[in-house]
Amino acid sequence: MQRQLALLSTQLLWRNLNLNRTGATIIRSPRGQGVGKNHPPWRCRGSNGEKMKRMLVLSLALVCALGVSACATIYPALGQLHENEALQASPHYRDGAFQNEIASPPRPGGFGFILALIRGRFEPRDRPSPSAPLPSIKTNLAALPLEQDIVVWLGHSSYFVQVGGKRLLIDPVFSNYAAPVPGMVRAFDGTSPYTMDDLPQIDVVLITHDHYDHLDYATMKGLESKTRLVIAGLGNGAHLRHWGYAEAKIREMNWHSSVDIAPGLRVHVLPAQHYSGRFMKRNQSLWASYALETPQRRLYFSGDTGFGPHFADIAKRFPAFDFVALDAGQYNERWADIHMTPEEAARAAEMLNTRTLLSGHAGRFSLARHAWDEPFERAVAASEGKRYRLLTPRIGEPVRLDDPQQSFTHWWKGIM
Repeated sequence: MQRQLALLSTQLLWRNLNLNRTGATIIRSPRGQGVGKNHPPWRCRGSNGEKMKRMLVLSLALVCALGVSACATIYPALGQLHENEALQASPHYRDGAFQNEIASPPRPGGFGFILALIRGRFEPRDRPSPSAPLPSIKTNLAALPLEQDIVVWLGHSSYFVQVGGKRLLIDPVFSNYAAPVPGMVRAFDGTSPYTMDDLPQIDVVLITHDHYDHLDYATMKGLESKTRLVIAGLGNGAHLRHWGYAEAKIREMNWHSSVDIAPGLRVHVLPAQHYSGRFMKRNQSLWASYALETPQRRLYFSGDTGFGPHFADIAKRFPAFDFVALDAGQYNERWADIHMTPEEAARAAEMLNTRTLLSGHAGRFSLARHAWDEPFERAVAASEGKRYRLLTPRIGEPVRLDDPQQSFTHWWKGIM
């Protein structure tokens, strides 16, 4: 019964967030006026608007009645908080939470997260999703020769990587949504060509942080039997154990640490400028970026991050990269400290002295207010005249790291 109530409350909440698309008029407070009892940030007009308000009250009341901890217990996709006091010995854990190297404003959790979600749904957006299915290529991942070093972008921040004779996944999300329940933050049409059955056995899964567009419950449950090891920042193991992973398959690591996953293939766990949390208390698991190093190649995956001094520190440790995939989408002024613009990603790519750049965190989910294709257009403009080569593969299109002449189209052109 509690599980049904939790699902009902979440579905009601999301349903009323979509009512403004069917007739409710959203009226914003005049600029400069405070937001409070007399000046709410929005109000609704019309029959659908009144219905929306009633359903908001009902769904929020249900969420409050259930409580954050109860929801986490009866709805496993929310994950689990760690109870390991040893993690708190990390130098990055202070004042009851993991911290960025450069301080960031606090982000709301629990009920505050719901309110922030509601406000975000009523903000104006410019073409948040494409008007037609996006083109993709369904490469046979199991048939790719293991001796070839290859990166396959799976959309947003998900990657299939072959390097050093091993297969890795980075932030895999094979669900058609990036949220606790289906129907929320839906994937663009055409961007989900793969299912779990299309995957070969995976040697290592790397998780940069626990947000829904990077750590997907259904995907991780499906990968459990196909995955030898999952590497993630400190505290993320609690989610995996909650979802049925054996302790032997989980490796929680701190920033500035490394592990050899095979002879000649080392994974470096490095800082990022971001935050963590899946609705409960924030920053109880550590976010990270990763470098993959073999005697022949060096790759870097930023995960979600703002621009910060960690890029200069990484560049001091690693003199050059063959390939970097950087956060360059879902940006806005409120997230300036935790997401990069394409121009900042171009600057970071130059600092990292990379041969190639893939501009990620775009092309599958819409989380910010900018147009769905704006990150790609700005990445092209920001990369003009740079020392690195910008890669623009379609979802599923292999990037051959030993082929400097491989070319890609601007596949988003002509899709509104």
